[in-house]
Amino acid sequence: MSLRRIATALLAATAATLLPIAPAQAATDLPFAGATTVGLHNTYDPAAFPQLARALDTGTGLIELDAWTDTVTKEWKVSHSNPLGNSNNCVAATDASQLYGGGTNKNLEHCLDDVRLWLGAHPQAGPLVVKLELKGGFAANRGMGPAQLDALIAAHLGSTVFRPADLLGSYLTLDAAARAGHWPSRSALAGRVLVDLIPGTVEEQNPFDTLHTDVEYGRHLRDLAAAGRIGQAQVFPAVHGAAAGDPRGRYAETGIRPWFVVFDGDAATYLAGGIDTSWYRTGNYFLVMTDAHNVAPAISGTAPTAEQARARVAQLAAAHASLATSDWRALPEIQSLVLPRG
Repeated sequence: MSLRRIATALLAATAATLLPIAPAQAATDLPFAGATTVGLHNTYDPAAFPQLARALDTGTGLIELDAWTDTVTKEWKVSHSNPLGNSNNCVAATDASQLYGGGTNKNLEHCLDDVRLWLGAHPQAGPLVVKLELKGGFAANRGMGPAQLDALIAAHLGSTVFRPADLLGSYLTLDAAARAGHWPSRSALAGRVLVDLIPGTVEEQNPFDTLHTDVEYGRHLRDLAAAGRIGQAQVFPAVHGAAAGDPRGRYAETGIRPWFVVFDGDAATYLAGGIDTSWYRTGNYFLVMTDAHNVAPAISGTAPTAEQARARVAQLAAAHASLATSDWRALPEIQSLVLPRG
């Protein structure tokens, strides 16, 4: 084993020793931004779970939904690669008893209904992050922009949503509210959902798309706040991609920068050196580290041992992650893990 691998393994073991599992009561008392939890990648995939509720049953702290704007039908489709059709494990449930049966491959509103109904049956669960990847971006010029997404989320998740206005309170920007530690405790957010939004892989690779999801929703937040209508916003846009310093500096429009307090990037990049992740903890920002299994030394992305997964989560908690995501579907004891954030 190389010296680098030995050092990395020792760091993981040390993190696991320094950050034991928080006792149940202590975990609920942690501020939302003061804990590290675990999430699942591409939770909507039928190959991962037969129904979305099965993913929620693991106790996970995050589920991910990939959505497309179908501008012909004005429907938000949920699939990995089909922009005109659904390929997912969401069902058309109207009460919790229907979450584990019936036909799948439903639109985004049904996925959100499934989340709301599941949380209604498990009121002490959560808080849950619903991560939306808008694969091809918004289509506001065709009636599928940020305002329409807000309306859809409000109609189907209702009062379960922890909105930007709820963090904002009397502060002027989300950045000011986060830095002041205005996040509620986890117990105060039991049964609640934070929806975060990242640009999609197709959008980011489209040379003709010059207005990406994050910028478009950032402008939306800024403009709603200026108009005194910030309560209409349902989503926290995320700065996508691990980068050193304050990644919001990439936005030429300085006025939208203070409306980003959620960040999302590759765990291995954050931990490879050159990025001071303590900046996120100091600012009480919410940091999602993806592909947790790829941090050196890599472990299985789907079926590590519980000990390996636990040590990796502890390592990322020590590196100030709010959420560590992977595809550890068969480890509910890890999906429900809550650690104090380093």
